[in-house]
Amino acid sequence: MADPVSALQAILGPKGWLSGADAASYQRDWLNRYGVAPLGVARPATTSEVAGVVKTCLEFGLAVVPQGGNTGLCGGAVAEQPNAVILSLSRMAAIGEPDRDSGSIVVEAGVVLAALHEALEPHGLMFPLHLGAEGSARIGGLIGTNAGGSHAFRYGMMQDLVLGLEVVMPDGAIWDGMRAVQKDNAGYQLRKLFCGAEGTLGIVTRAVLRLHPTPRQQASALLVMSDFAAAVSFGAFLRGEAGEFLAGVEFFSDLGLQLALKHVPDLTYQLGVRGDVYLLVELASGSTRVPLDEILNSALEWGMEQALVLDGALATSGAHRAQFWRLREEQPEGQRLEGEQLKHDISVPPGAIARFIEAGAKVCEDILPGVRINPFGHLGDGNIHYNLSPPEGHADFGGKAVAFADALSALATEMGGSFAAEHGLGRAKIAMADRNRGPVERDLMARLKAALDPEGIMNPGILVRSRLERKTFE
Repeated sequence: MADPVSALQAILGPKGWLSGADAASYQRDWLNRYGVAPLGVARPATTSEVAGVVKTCLEFGLAVVPQGGNTGLCGGAVAEQPNAVILSLSRMAAIGEPDRDSGSIVVEAGVVLAALHEALEPHGLMFPLHLGAEGSARIGGLIGTNAGGSHAFRYGMMQDLVLGLEVVMPDGAIWDGMRAVQKDNAGYQLRKLFCGAEGTLGIVTRAVLRLHPTPRQQASALLVMSDFAAAVSFGAFLRGEAGEFLAGVEFFSDLGLQLALKHVPDLTYQLGVRGDVYLLVELASGSTRVPLDEILNSALEWGMEQALVLDGALATSGAHRAQFWRLREEQPEGQRLEGEQLKHDISVPPGAIARFIEAGAKVCEDILPGVRINPFGHLGDGNIHYNLSPPEGHADFGGKAVAFADALSALATEMGGSFAAEHGLGRAKIAMADRNRGPVERDLMARLKAALDPEGIMNPGILVRSRLERKTFE
């Protein structure tokens, strides 16, 4: 029997296998918290090569770790043991011709999200998923984590934008589910099973994605709110007033704005009033006949009459709109450049956002007085990126990171929410899931994993650990 490296090199060719120093850039996660040097990095160019790699790893008892753009925040795309092969889909980046009549497109899993956006522009079509890492995040990874982003309120998460999939299963078999139809009730909805599975059940190699017409007009406004409760009330009003034209409602705090203005070059704030909370509202329509500016102006006037909105401005051009969006999109970068931080990916029912932020502040202050809290996120779907910075003058959190994570995840659960809104579980949140989700739910996931991956080779140590994985890989 040949050794595994020779067998993999024979399948992949000279460009398809990296090891040693050449594999170093694939080794650690984006936050540099997880990852050991793997046996090597497989870079297949076709689905058949992916299947060959998986079969070989199964034969030699090697773990397979699928990796997209490696932009995840929970350590789910790097190896936890040296006896592993990272499988990068970066060479599988073909983008098909969009089907305008059906509103769909076929892409390979290694396509970078920003490249898909660019390819669709000349066709008047869009793929409505937008997030900060779109310049490096790949379609396979977005499916694996069931990514959300700033427009999920209107268009849904990744599972809502996937019509069909091609998946290499843990035994190397290829499931062809590449059907470009929205309605398909022929049994279990297998395509959704792989959305959010983080590569633990199989490797997505191709996808049929749902497209939407590019809006022919947009109306955007940056608003200063009196507090988070006011933001929630105004958001509820907008859902009724703007209806299907409401494309996004983003929020951020004054601390986040302060850090972004401090650290990010060429960022400007153009309103005359500062407040504790800011909303970025966007309306969009495929028709030029819809009076979006009038709808947004009317809503703004109502908000001011109700003393919910302290100040606001409508974007007067595409460049002006882009300036508003940069204030929101640079929130993570501003905090990163400030120094040490803790990230918490929370969701609660939208009506509970203000209550969570208020209660969370008390919890965090009890753990570490003076801790700086920077909540920002997606008001429309209740997703709060509840990120922390140490108190002024402190370089770190004094070893209290676990206490923050436990307290905030418990609070989210108590409010009927989630501690993993759109980043997934990876390896960072497995214990958190075991504490906050019932044993029946966790056992169902473990049984699914064991049924589809009986040898436990697919991304072991991620999302859920079966008994077999604990015995084999720990």
